[in-house]
Amino acid sequence: MPAAQSRTPDRECLPGQPSLTVEVSGFINDKGTVRAQLYGPGGARFLDKGQWAMRIEQRRHGGGPIRFCFPISQPGDYAVAVRHDANANGKSDWNDGGGFTRNPHLSVFKLKPAFAATAVAITNRPISVPVIMQYRKGLMIGPSGR
Repeated sequence: MPAAQSRTPDRECLPGQPSLTVEVSGFINDKGTVRAQLYGPGGARFLDKGQWAMRIEQRRHGGGPIRFCFPISQPGDYAVAVRHDANANGKSDWNDGGGFTRNPHLSVFKLKPAFAATAVAITNRPISVPVIMQYRKGLMIGPSGR
């Protein structure tokens, strides 16, 4: 049974309708909370605090990937940022992981990629893309290798 999700706004994806689904994998553990935020259309406010178009949050219970589906009402370029609060403390810290659509390379010096490096074009059909979580390992950031 899937874990409960909180959605903002409260809309579901409908079969055959435009949507962006991200399948998030590569988690470092099976605990905490995972939050996915949709940005777009266009990247004018990409990663600006509180400027996401939609947000879905889910508690992590058990292993495996998590899917987040965002209904899209207007064609354009969209990106999804994912954050794993790996220790469930409700704060962003060095133990947390992150990921983006199109899986751009991250580093401790560049935690926020450009919108163009993460954007996915959505037209009139559902799109599904993978997101691989990345975590800090010393001064490096990359997949957990788990």
